[in-house]
Amino acid sequence: MAAVSGLVWRPLRQVSGLLKRRFHRTAPAALQVTVRDAINQGMDEELERDEKVFLLGEEVAQYDGAYKVSRGLWKKYGDKRIIDTPISEMGFAGIAVGAAMAGLRPICEFMTFNFSMQAIDQVINSAAKTYYMSGGLQSVPIVFRGPNGASAGVAAQHSQCFAAWYGHCPGLKVVSPWNSEDAKGLIKSAIRDNNPVVVLENELMYGVPFEFPSEAQSKDFLVPIGKAKIERQGRLPHSSAHWSEVELKTL
Repeated sequence: MAAVSGLVWRPLRQVSGLLKRRFHRTAPAALQVTVRDAINQGMDEELERDEKVFLLGEEVAQYDGAYKVSRGLWKKYGDKRIIDTPISEMGFAGIAVGAAMAGLRPICEFMTFNFSMQAIDQVINSAAKTYYMSGGLQSVPIVFRGPNGASAGVAAQHSQCFAAWYGHCPGLKVVSPWNSEDAKGLIKSAIRDNNPVVVLENELMYGVPFEFPSEAQSKDFLVPIGKAKIERQGRLPHSSAHWSEVELKTL
């Protein structure tokens, strides 16, 4: 009986020991952060860093934002810095532009950029052109942000992409992050910029988690606007050596 017991338990102990060794050799999983939480983290850090920063828009305060991007910020910073507005894009966008001209740093959230058409005069003629028209005397440090482009089941008035529209307007900087690292780094750079920045987010990406490197977890982490980011180092294959310098620059 003892011999039979040994034949049964010895292999089980060996397998158990092997599994334990492999388990302890497994590298720790990288931190996963959704795009939504990355934007929230970026805004939170900038609100904490600079008392001139504030957020306004429809349902951004007590409801935590239509897409929960501003979750927890109203409870932390209160009514004076996280401001619910009426459903009047031209009105609250104009308030935000005026506040920026007065020296504050507003983050103006559109529930969807389709509705920014209601405020297009404030975004283009007031925010984007003032620095040029004042001869460089009046900057407008404002961020216009919110979901842009196609989504799921929200019909035509919530699904248009305005990247090309805003990208062709002098005076605006336009960014459109896709992963969590870029979302946090770019929203922080946008808030610190002395010019109007349009941050086009994607509703379908809000809940998608990405690996969040340790450097992105720092409060000093920024993704510079206007500087190319190398996602992966590489080199051209030997068969492409005949490409001209101009062709290489367009890649």
